[in-house]
Amino acid sequence: MSLIKQLWITVLAILLLTLGGSLAVGLTALRGYTEQEIRVKNSDNVNALALSMSQLDKDPVIIELLMAAQFDTGHYQLIELHAPDGELIARREADGRIESVPGWFVDLVRFDVPPSQAVIQNGWQQYGTLTLQSHHSFAYHSLWRGAIRLVAWFGLAALVGLLLAGWIVRTIRGPLEAVIAQARDIGARRFTTSPEPRTRELRQVVQAMNRLSGSVGQMLHSESEKLDKLRRRLQQDEATGALGRDAFMTQLSTHLESDDERANGNLALVRLTQLTEVNQVLGRARTNELLRNLSLSLTKIAQAQGGGIVGRLNGGDFALLIPGGEDNDSLAKALSAELEALRLGEASVSLGLPSALCHYAPGDTLSTLMAGLDGALAAAETQGDLGQQWVETQRSDLLYTNHADWRRALERAIAQGPRLASFPVVDAAGDLLHHECPSRLHLEGEWRAAGTFMPWVSRLELSTPLDLAVAKAAIDVIGRDQAPLGINLSPASIRDAHFLTRLLGLLKAHPDQVRLLWLELPESAALRDLERFRLLCRELQPLGCRIGLEHVGSEFSRLGELQDSGLSYLKFDRSLVQSIEASAEQQTILRGMATLCHSLGILAIAEGVASDAEWQTVLDLGLDGVTGPGVRQPG
Repeated sequence: MSLIKQLWITVLAILLLTLGGSLAVGLTALRGYTEQEIRVKNSDNVNALALSMSQLDKDPVIIELLMAAQFDTGHYQLIELHAPDGELIARREADGRIESVPGWFVDLVRFDVPPSQAVIQNGWQQYGTLTLQSHHSFAYHSLWRGAIRLVAWFGLAALVGLLLAGWIVRTIRGPLEAVIAQARDIGARRFTTSPEPRTRELRQVVQAMNRLSGSVGQMLHSESEKLDKLRRRLQQDEATGALGRDAFMTQLSTHLESDDERANGNLALVRLTQLTEVNQVLGRARTNELLRNLSLSLTKIAQAQGGGIVGRLNGGDFALLIPGGEDNDSLAKALSAELEALRLGEASVSLGLPSALCHYAPGDTLSTLMAGLDGALAAAETQGDLGQQWVETQRSDLLYTNHADWRRALERAIAQGPRLASFPVVDAAGDLLHHECPSRLHLEGEWRAAGTFMPWVSRLELSTPLDLAVAKAAIDVIGRDQAPLGINLSPASIRDAHFLTRLLGLLKAHPDQVRLLWLELPESAALRDLERFRLLCRELQPLGCRIGLEHVGSEFSRLGELQDSGLSYLKFDRSLVQSIEASAEQQTILRGMATLCHSLGILAIAEGVASDAEWQTVLDLGLDGVTGPGVRQPG
C-alpha cells in the first residue's frame, strides 16, 4: 500500500474516531442533563399539585378537575391519584407515541426517569398519594436536534479538515514524487537534480541526492575535460588551435566517404604567403598570434555557415571545410571580408592572403580535390594579395539548376516515399544492435544518397516532411521485418514544434514498432539547441525508442550537459577510430570516453571501422559496438 493511501486512511480513521467519540460523549452528557431536568420537573410539579390539592375541599369532582387542568397545561405522560388503601381515585394518561424522532434513536438514548410521588393531606389525615410522570417526547426531540447539530458541525469541521489534509498531502506528494523520480533517474544513471522541498525530512533526502548528482556531474566534467585536452593535443595544432594536417585530412576523408549530408559541401584553402619574411619582420610571437587570428577568422566563418572544420595543413596553409554548404557567393564574400579585415589589422607588414574554393560531392576523391585547390590557389596568388579563385569543375551532383526545380523534385520524391539503406551496427559478440538506415530519394530516375539532396532539403526547409516520411518508412520496415532500425533526424526538425507533435502521433500509433526504433542526431546539433534536444528526449523516451548522438568527438567535453537527458548511445567519430590500433594516445582517449559512457549507462559505439584490426582494438578498449565499411552483417 502506498504512503499516500496510508495517510488518507489514517486521516479518515482519526476523523471517524473523533466523530464517534464526540457524538457519544455529547449525547451521553446531553442525555444525563435532560434526565436530571425531567426529574426536577416531575418532583416540582407533583409537589406543587399535591400542595394545591391539600388546601382544597376534597370533593372528587374538584380534585379530578384540578388534575385535568394540570394535565392539559403541561407535557405529562401520567397523573394519577390513589387512596391510602391503594384504590385509584382519578387518572390521566397521554399517548406514549413519539413522532418525528427515529425509533432507533429513541431506543439508543431511552431515558430512565421514574415517576415522582407526593402525599395529599386532608387536615391531619392522608387523603391520597399523587403520582406524576412527564412526557419525554420534547426531551427526545431536543436531544435529536442536538445530535443533528453536532453531526452537522462536525461534518463541516471534517470537510475543512479533509481539505486541509488534501493540501498537506499534495504538498508532501509533489516533493515525494520528485524524490522518487530522481531516485529512478539515478538508478538509470541519469544524475538529475531536484528543487529542495520545505519538508525537513524530504529536504535532507533531496539535498543528499543532489550532492550525489553534483559530484557525479563534476566528475564527468573533470574527466571529459582531461580527455578533451588529450584529444586536442593529439589532433590540434598547438600554435593556432586548428586541426593538424593528419586530423583534418581524416575528417575530409570521412566526409567524402559518408552516406549522409556531410558528403556534399564546400572546401576552401587559404595561404599566408611569404611566411618566412613575415616571421622575420614581426618575430615569432607576433607571427604565431597572426596565425591564431587567421585560424579564428576561419572558425568564425565556419560557425556562421552552420558548422565546419578548420585545419592547418602546413606553415601558412589553412583549410576550411563547410559540410552541406550550397551558397557559394555567401562563403566567398565572407571569406574575402575576414581576410581583408585581418590584412588591414596588421599594418606593419604587407600580407598576402590568397584563397581557393571548390565544391565537393559524392564520388570526389581526396587527391583530386587537393590537386584542384593547389592549382586554383596558385592562380589566386597571381591576382594580388587577396586573390580568390574557384576550382572550375563539372558538377556531376547538380541535378537541377534552380530552386523551383529542386523544390518540385524533392516534394515529389518525399511524397513518393524514401527508401532506407541498411548498414549493420553490431555488438562485441558480433550480434546485431540495429541497422543504420540513411535515407534515399528517387531523383532523376535513380535512388540518390543523402549527400546529394540534403543541402537542398535544408535550404528549402523541407527537413520536417522528409524526417516524418523517413520515420514512417522505418515503422513500416520494422513492422515487416521485426528488426531494430536506426534513422537520422535533421537539426532543423528538432527546432520545429509541429514536427515533434506529428512524430509523437506517429510513434504512439505504433507502440510495438517504436521499441525497435533508434533515433540519432549529430553531436553538434544537439549541443547547439540543448533545451529542444532535452524536450525531444523527454517526450520520446516514455514510448520506448532509443535516442543517441552520432559523430561524437570534438565536443565530448560537454557530455556532462547531457547526462540528465537520458541518452541511450553515442557513436564516436571516424577521426577517433581511424588507425587506432597503431596509436596509444587514441586508445587512451577512446577508452576514457567509453568508461564515462558506461558510468552513465550509455552504449559506446565506434563509427567508420574499416578493418578487422580497428574492430578488434575498439572492442578491446571496452566499446559496446561498431559500424562502418569493415563491419560485416551478422550471419
